[in-house]
Amino acid sequence: MLLSSLPWVFLAFIFSGSSVAQRVAQDQPDISSQVGEVVTLRCQYETRLSSFRIFWYKQLPSGEMIYLIGQVSSSQKARDGRYTTDLQISRKSISLTISDLQLEDSAKYFCAVWE
Repeated sequence: MLLSSLPWVFLAFIFSGSSVAQRVAQDQPDISSQVGEVVTLRCQYETRLSSFRIFWYKQLPSGEMIYLIGQVSSSQKARDGRYTTDLQISRKSISLTISDLQLEDSAKYFCAVWE
């Protein structure tokens, strides 16, 4: 049995809403994965409006927040480099897929809704 010598990437989740009447949540545990793999993070949201935006951010160990990708409610998918989102309006859910994981992906991930 061969053990992989690839470094591990650790992803943690903290989700927050942005203003009155929105809420986002996740029930997914922290993820440990290896460099080069693909992971998908999921976020459930609540909003009272049919038109809104959803944003994904990551927080580095230093505390710095970095914007990753955003999406409007009128679009089901968005893609930017290694990041892909998939919005499921009927389930009030959005996922973020990160392909080709890198060590710098080790971070806390945030989902935010803006009405």
